[in-house]
Amino acid sequence: MPPLSAPQSRNDRCESDFFYVTLRRSRLAWPLHTTTAASDALLLIIIQTILHTLKTFEELGVSEEIRSAIKEMGYESPMPVQEAVIPYLLGVGNDVIALAQTGTGKTAAYGLPVLQKVDPARRTTQAVILSPTRELCLQITGDLKDYSRYIDGLHVVAVYGGSSIESQIRALKRGAQVIVATPGRLIDLMERGVARLGEVENVVLDEADEMLNMGFTESIDAILAGVPAERNTLLFSATMSSDIERIAKNYLHDYKEIVVGSRNEGAENVNHVYYLVHAKDKYLALKRVVDYYPRIYGIIFCRTRAETQEVAEHLINDGYSAEPLHGDLSQAQRDATMQKFRQHQTQLLVATDVAARGLDVDELTHVINYGMPDDVESYTHRSGRTGRAGRRGTSISIIHLREKGKIRQVEKIIGKKFEAGTLPEPQEICTKQLYKVMDEIERIEVNETEIAPFLPEIYRKLDWLTKEDLIKRVVSREFGRFLNYYANAPEIEVPVERGHADKAERPGRRERGGRGPKQAEEGYARLFINLGKRDNFYAREIISLVNRYVKGKIEIGRIDLTANCSFFEVPEEDAPLVLKKMQKARVGDRSVVVDRADRKNAAPQTRAERKPRKAARKAPQKAAGKDDWKQFFKHD
Repeated sequence: MPPLSAPQSRNDRCESDFFYVTLRRSRLAWPLHTTTAASDALLLIIIQTILHTLKTFEELGVSEEIRSAIKEMGYESPMPVQEAVIPYLLGVGNDVIALAQTGTGKTAAYGLPVLQKVDPARRTTQAVILSPTRELCLQITGDLKDYSRYIDGLHVVAVYGGSSIESQIRALKRGAQVIVATPGRLIDLMERGVARLGEVENVVLDEADEMLNMGFTESIDAILAGVPAERNTLLFSATMSSDIERIAKNYLHDYKEIVVGSRNEGAENVNHVYYLVHAKDKYLALKRVVDYYPRIYGIIFCRTRAETQEVAEHLINDGYSAEPLHGDLSQAQRDATMQKFRQHQTQLLVATDVAARGLDVDELTHVINYGMPDDVESYTHRSGRTGRAGRRGTSISIIHLREKGKIRQVEKIIGKKFEAGTLPEPQEICTKQLYKVMDEIERIEVNETEIAPFLPEIYRKLDWLTKEDLIKRVVSREFGRFLNYYANAPEIEVPVERGHADKAERPGRRERGGRGPKQAEEGYARLFINLGKRDNFYAREIISLVNRYVKGKIEIGRIDLTANCSFFEVPEEDAPLVLKKMQKARVGDRSVVVDRADRKNAAPQTRAERKPRKAARKAPQKAAGKDDWKQFFKHD
């Protein structure tokens, strides 16, 4: 153990102070008879023991060239994921699955050892790094170039869709020891014979769960089949899903699983809150949330491109600094949108999951889920965008009753409880906004030299106003929009859960013995599909089928299954699109029929109304009506 003298360097002093305060504030069972001086001495011993065990990049085995580069970038000591992963990756033949949240230093964790193992004297490709999106691809490439700035002859090339393939081909022909790529573009370059991966020694799958969720499974399979079997495969993911386990089983050998935190854990610095509203009130609730946090800087996640565009347009029309980001935008539009957002010219980014994958913005205060995603992995990635770099963040979910079950599922997997939020009242919002206006006025820097020529005319023009009148007018100008809106703001009713509602007052409740058709939730359309349990068709199969034929993820509400058919609910505005796209749907050699369940003659018959099956077979069959979905029932 080093001597017990106080740490001398600035960093040592900061770290020592941190541990000292932490230990003094903790509720450890400290000996009651210990004097203050003795306690402080004991604390100092503990502090210096902790500091002595902290690793450095040199101790991890990182080369001098790379250490010099990362020191200039401000890297002083390894983050937990780097400390755990780097020594292992610097070994030979070590496959790794590393589970860590976004923003924990994953790029350096795999980037430093991969760069160190590359031989710059060989111009062949020795490492491939796959990422789900163009944005993340460019970000990784930039980081690797910074890490390797003192390694002569090492070239890192990014290849991705949405940009000129000719320029990327030229870059590869000049030689690239490291390729950072999106799967689709890399497959294209492999098929053209430009990307030659016969000497690749390291393959990294960054945000592997994201790539699998985006449908890159076949591309990843093809890429991994096209590289040498004797290689290191490094898989980085925020969550351990069944697809990740499949990739690991098929392509990794004797791999080590390194977990920073715990499996499928949400970011530590994130508060999880949900607001329960009726589906029709989601946008009104969103406005209240945004207004209550005047300095919000966040991403609003929507399920579909249409919803993303609609919400963004509503926000812009209502005076908010917002921009949409989705797949219908050109690459140039997406780049411009992201640049404005990163530069804080845009306060709110409204995005789909696919468009926002791979975004790396460190200062987000909030992530808002405009409805819950279909799976826990997507929620984990969404919420992981905030609460980074030591800051706290908030993940807010605006949900309706049907989505409350998803909240419980997420809680179980990430091991964290959601706070049931109460939407702020108009008076609370107006007070917050007023304080913001006052703070901004106080912080205005006055350049008296520039405004001096205009002041006499301004004084003459406003001379008739008192100080109080002038203040009122300034505040009204800056604050009037909120006062006008919330003076007559519509009420947002909190939905009553079924278990808490008076049974006699439940909507759609019938007298005993009457079944009647189930009613869709307000704002939703109830659809019929001619597949049921006898066809081995359940909720998962319905969701998969709809997502296969309808571009963009469609929100699916309640699903009711019967033996011969099923019913499912979608947002009313999405129903025409679903019906149109599902006209060509097939399952194997069987045609799929989807129709509105509330059409004429579409309600299931009661037992009393059903004719005996034998009698029905003998009776002459009438021509099926256009909207009579019962014609598609398959009887035995």
